[in-house]
Amino acid sequence: MSILLDVRRLSVEFPTRQGPVRALEDVSFTIQQGEILGVVGESGAGKSLTGAAVIGLLEPPGRIASGEIWFAGRRMDTLTGEPMRRIRGRQIGAIFQDPLTSLNPLMSIGQQLIQTLQTHLPLDAGQARRRAVELLAQTGIPAPELRLGQYPHQFSGGMRQRAVIALALAAEPQLVIADEPTTALDVSVQAQIMALIKRLSRERGMAVMLITHDMGVIAESCDRVAVMYAGRIVETGAVREVIDHPGHPYTAGLMGAIPALDETRDRLVQIAGAMPRAGALPPGCAFHPRCPRARPNCGVERPLLRPHGDSQVACWWPQTPVTERVT
Repeated sequence: MSILLDVRRLSVEFPTRQGPVRALEDVSFTIQQGEILGVVGESGAGKSLTGAAVIGLLEPPGRIASGEIWFAGRRMDTLTGEPMRRIRGRQIGAIFQDPLTSLNPLMSIGQQLIQTLQTHLPLDAGQARRRAVELLAQTGIPAPELRLGQYPHQFSGGMRQRAVIALALAAEPQLVIADEPTTALDVSVQAQIMALIKRLSRERGMAVMLITHDMGVIAESCDRVAVMYAGRIVETGAVREVIDHPGHPYTAGLMGAIPALDETRDRLVQIAGAMPRAGALPPGCAFHPRCPRARPNCGVERPLLRPHGDSQVACWWPQTPVTERVT
């Protein structure tokens, strides 16, 4: 497989009265064709901001301060206006966590799908309508012909999210950025939506950047994972390797907070403290004030991502990788 998305040392900053604040710093990752990359971390880690930067939807006055974003061999971070709009929607789709903010309440689902199709593809009205019906059927919406004329308020939460997925897939994009696509849904509907995204990715060879705070969703759905903390990636690797053998103490803390079915615990693991604000990061490793493995040098110099077993970890004292353990 070839690399579809290549993010290189991306930094995003916001101007303030006290000077610019870096909300993302030196974020680098790749996504291959047909791959699902999970981006996970607490609220405020920079996950959604990374997705917004990739798709060119940073809220002003936020701006890309440095770094490069390459998509399908073309540099994207320098694009604005119409060239960016031609890529967004046609080659890159987006699924957001609240479908009500993604759908126009004054237009029927069919109108929104047909308009999107005709914006990006050379289809007449009849062809676009038939394609809209197919998309609703593919995303598991029953009676798609009837649903085409209905409005968002006439859909349940899960059905609205399916309609948003249909919109994101309308132009058959190569990459979909899914930002917390199941947060507002109940558990059974969450599982259905994630199964749908996985199936469509597999059938279409579509790459997915899945942004979530839920390690369970990552474990079930993704090929690789990037763990973010305070605007930086602190660990990345194959999902099974990172989950079974986390190298960074933050990743280990996230995993320890998930209850296991095959063991009994009196209490779940809790990560002490809270994530620092973007403008008030501690010196050295941003995680060191909360880290149970912290040592004096952790508060002096920031560690960079470096190979650690089969993963990459930004930690001075990572947990021993499986390849180095005594059996």
